[in-house]
Amino acid sequence: MNAELLQAYCTNKLMLFVGAGVSANLKLPTWDELIAHIARELGYDPKIFATYGTPLALAEYYIKKKGSLGALRSWMDREWHKTTTDVTQSDIHRLIAEGQFSRIYTTNYDRWLELAHKAFGVAYDRIANVADLANTSEGRRQIIKFHGDFDDDATIVLGETSYFQRLNYDSPLDIKLSHDVLCNSVLFIGYSLSDINIRLMFSRLTQMWGHSSLASTRPKSYFLTNRPNPVAKEVLGQWGIEMIISEEDDPKQALTDFLRQLVDESGTTR
Repeated sequence: MNAELLQAYCTNKLMLFVGAGVSANLKLPTWDELIAHIARELGYDPKIFATYGTPLALAEYYIKKKGSLGALRSWMDREWHKTTTDVTQSDIHRLIAEGQFSRIYTTNYDRWLELAHKAFGVAYDRIANVADLANTSEGRRQIIKFHGDFDDDATIVLGETSYFQRLNYDSPLDIKLSHDVLCNSVLFIGYSLSDINIRLMFSRLTQMWGHSSLASTRPKSYFLTNRPNPVAKEVLGQWGIEMIISEEDDPKQALTDFLRQLVDESGTTR
């Protein structure tokens, strides 16, 4: 275990950034399945429709044609929250809930992080909009829904327009993120190395730190993966992100083993 990461964790200075790979552990629908559903809703053959643009562009097309997320949001909510899913059987969600993480940011729409915290008796505040920011409680875990939440359609980042607006990094949630990242180490789990959100965010933060006389005090951040990638290692490294490469081939097992070592073996579980 990386000594600096462990120190940040044990001193409550490590926050999580949780991506779709964590939800995949619960066998939730994938982006491909979402796009296939959109295609059928619009009367297209899914395989042909998928060739017409990126997933973001295809989702944007749906919104333009239908006028809103409407029925799609309802379908997503149902499919992402089936009654047959038991979050208490997910070691990954248990370890996240019981871990000593100062904050949890997620780009996932689903509520399984919140439901895991409820199931394992960990108090939390959910933050999806500016009103939520005003109602947080001192000392409670914060779960920040960075790409929105099914309870508030206006917060959901799905099509190109909402995605590009998120990349502006000028909303209240963006300001909060910038502050939190400047003060804490970040551990990215369940993300692809190609995710543009992460790369743009840290590129901008690197520029911010570059203008500061305190650049040497910048907290280090970490990206867990089970696939060595020398190009990503070099590029992410210049932005203060260290790659942690698991020797486990299976992504789910790699994440489970890493979190178990960090949370259970550190002796600082809640």
